[in-house]
Amino acid sequence: MSEHDNPLIIVVSGPGGVGKGTIVNRLVACDSQLWLSRSWTTRDRRDGESPDAYVFCSAEEFEGRIQSNGFLEWTEFLGNYYGTPAPDNSAIEGRDVVLEIELDGARQVKQQYPEAILIFLLPPSREEQERRLRGRGDANDKIFARLKKAEAEEPVGRAIADHVLTNDDLGQTVDDMLAVIVNERSRR
Repeated sequence: MSEHDNPLIIVVSGPGGVGKGTIVNRLVACDSQLWLSRSWTTRDRRDGESPDAYVFCSAEEFEGRIQSNGFLEWTEFLGNYYGTPAPDNSAIEGRDVVLEIELDGARQVKQQYPEAILIFLLPPSREEQERRLRGRGDANDKIFARLKKAEAEEPVGRAIADHVLTNDDLGQTVDDMLAVIVNERSRR
């Protein structure tokens, strides 16, 4: 029952294959005060991926939204655009906002909204991250690019994050994140 006019902005970031999507979906299912912003992308939907995992769009649609300042943040990675739409206040309805985004986007959001809470997720190991990327059907070149990017981003993510969690047990990670959110709400 979030009745504050200024909702928390919870940014969940981390490398590809860490489990961001699975975790935020569980968070939102567990806490009705959370509203998940669905990111836009120009990449193709993976086999078996939910059609509502992203707003899948053309490069032209994405670029039009960039031109109209329709994104809180956006980036280009591996030849595709990814972006977080600016939320419509009527959609939020007083709930706290969850953004599931890459580190570049997390930095952009923290610059615009310094009060945003950044939770940086880590995989238990690079080997487990690679296994997860393969399990979701990523191509070898994309897997290696994501692993290389993860190694470069990890120290930066750790440095700018308000909270760092390792996703080695999904249920425990979700519980830990819910505890962080409850603690942040109590500080308001």
